[in-house]
Amino acid sequence: MNIHTTEDSVRILGKTFSLLIAPGRIQSRIEEMAMEISNDFLKKNPLFICVMNGAFLFTADLLRHIHPRSGLDFIRVSSYNGTEREKTIRTIWGLTEKISGRNIIILEDIIDSGNTISYLCEELEKEKPLSVCVASLLLKDIPRESAVKIAYTGFKIPDVFVAGYGMDYHGEGRNLQGIYKLINSNNPC
Repeated sequence: MNIHTTEDSVRILGKTFSLLIAPGRIQSRIEEMAMEISNDFLKKNPLFICVMNGAFLFTADLLRHIHPRSGLDFIRVSSYNGTEREKTIRTIWGLTEKISGRNIIILEDIIDSGNTISYLCEELEKEKPLSVCVASLLLKDIPRESAVKIAYTGFKIPDVFVAGYGMDYHGEGRNLQGIYKLINSNNPC
């Protein structure tokens, strides 16, 4: 088995992660974000775009609490290799819905450098949507080159590598209910 958990930590593929955000806090904040988005987009029929794979749990939990009529589509991009950010962003598969004239809300799991979300916003703007805004569960508290404004943020976190709640370490840990930060790769559990 590649994952071993205790109450406050988890080992994934030999690396130790400690609990950063508990499941209950995640769910409470998502409900608050859904209320904010619902109020802002009442009668505007937004199209939510889930950035796969990491944002799938956030998207599912958020949409359960969204009240206005809305649509959903998916896009998959990659900017990570293990724990390292890559310089090149790759679109692996794209949208199936028309976005022209629609209010678009991009749903991200985490924003760090801002390069991926900047890339996505630029690509979507080419299709002439009515508006594009971003909702991210996590926002790393670091300087960014990108000037993309994040309209809805779940939690600000330090510049640490995280896994759980949809985010992975080499494909493992997405199913964890909490969010865990990498603390020490040599610490035995």
